[in-house]
Amino acid sequence: MITAVVAVRKGSQRVPNKNIKPFGESNLLEMKLKVLLQINGIDEILVNSDCDDMLAIGRQYGTKTHKRDEYYASSKATNSEFHKNIAETTKTDIVFLAPVCAPFVTVKSHQDAIDYYCGGFDSVTSVAEVKNHLWLDGKPINYDLDDVPNSQDLPDIVKLTYGISIIDKDVMFQKAGLVGDNPGFITLDEIESTDIDTEFDWQIAEAIYKNIKE
Repeated sequence: MITAVVAVRKGSQRVPNKNIKPFGESNLLEMKLKVLLQINGIDEILVNSDCDDMLAIGRQYGTKTHKRDEYYASSKATNSEFHKNIAETTKTDIVFLAPVCAPFVTVKSHQDAIDYYCGGFDSVTSVAEVKNHLWLDGKPINYDLDDVPNSQDLPDIVKLTYGISIIDKDVMFQKAGLVGDNPGFITLDEIESTDIDTEFDWQIAEAIYKNIKE
C-alpha cells in the first residue's frame, strides 16, 4: 500500500503560516492535495500536522489525518527524528512524502516517480541538475582550475530537492531518512524544483504561478 503523506506544521518560521497562507487560488496545502487526488497508484492520502486547521482541510478533501506530537512539529526535532517519526506513525508499506513547499511538481512527475519506484528501487527521490563551479575547503570540486570549462560542460552533478520522495516504510525507519541503499532518482526541471523556504522564495513562486496562469 502506498500512502501519500502531506506533512505540514503551524510553526513555519521564515514564512509564517505558509502552508495555508493564501497562494494562487487557494493555498499550498490545498494545491498539493488537489494534485495528489489525480495520481493513480496512491492508495490513501494522509495529512500529518500539529495544526487543527490543517487537519480540517485534509478531512475536507477526504484524507486521513494524524495529529503530530508537538516535538516533531518543532525546530528542535532533526530531519532524521522527523522522518523516523513519520515511518513510526504511518500505517502503510510505502511512504510517498509530498511537501507542499514544492507547489509546481506536476501530476505527471508524481506519476512517473511511482512508476519508476516500481522498477525495483527501495526509494525514489527528486533531484535537480547543478551546473555551477563548486568549491569546498578552498578548492574546486567539479573542475580543474587550470582548465575551467563552460558551465554546461561541467560534470552531471545533481542535488536532492525532495519535491518527491517515495520510500519503503521499513527502510525509512531504519535509515531515518528518505534515501535507501538502492535509490532511484527522478530529475525535475527548474520550475518543478522550486522550494518555498523563505519570503524571497515565496515571491519567486508567486511570480512563477502568475506566469503559468497567464
